[in-house]
Amino acid sequence: MSMFSVRSARSANGHGHAVPILAGGVLAVTAVALVAYLLWPTWRAGQFKGPERLPVSIGGTVFNVPSAAIRVKIQRHTGPQERVDLGFDYPSLTPPEAPHHVSADQIDQTPHPIDRIFVSISAHHDAMSPEARLRTIYPRYLNPAAVSVQDGLTMRGFRAGTPYDVEDLFVAEQPALAARCTRDAATPGMCLSERRVDGADMVFRYPRSWLSHWQDVASAMERLTAQMHALK
Repeated sequence: MSMFSVRSARSANGHGHAVPILAGGVLAVTAVALVAYLLWPTWRAGQFKGPERLPVSIGGTVFNVPSAAIRVKIQRHTGPQERVDLGFDYPSLTPPEAPHHVSADQIDQTPHPIDRIFVSISAHHDAMSPEARLRTIYPRYLNPAAVSVQDGLTMRGFRAGTPYDVEDLFVAEQPALAARCTRDAATPGMCLSERRVDGADMVFRYPRSWLSHWQDVASAMERLTAQMHALK
């Protein structure tokens, strides 16, 4: 009788330990399932890609640049930098979409028109300003005669044998525009426009063909400057 009582007590004691363990396991599984359910929309949304804009200091001047527009990965961080290179779709002036991988047979051999405006911001370290270069350096190498292009935009070619002998200079006053452009050859001509913003120089590069609507190009550069550096 006593042996039966001991076995019954051990059996009852074993079941007593198993019940809390089983209940704890059920609670743990339920908790994991609940957390997974709550986090599921986040997983579907993809990984966090960081802030949309990054404050960077170039030449002691703060610019608020779109992170998706930065062309060089190592430049994609906040704080002081010597230079930042950016690209924007034109005319929307939004950062370009991430490139898609294509196979060799999907590549069209026909060259596609450039639909992007490129912007480089770099510290100038007290070098001659773009405005001073336009007034004092370029006139030494330009042909004397200016050609009216359209709606206030004029063109003067650089003389042969000068440092800019394959380029032309386009200038307009309202809206303000100064562009040094290579001539169309085996590759389409490209234009370069510069402006100084405190301790940094901004350099805009875009196709020469865009000068057929030069007022829009001048406005786009003004808008990009204002978006990245709010003047006080």
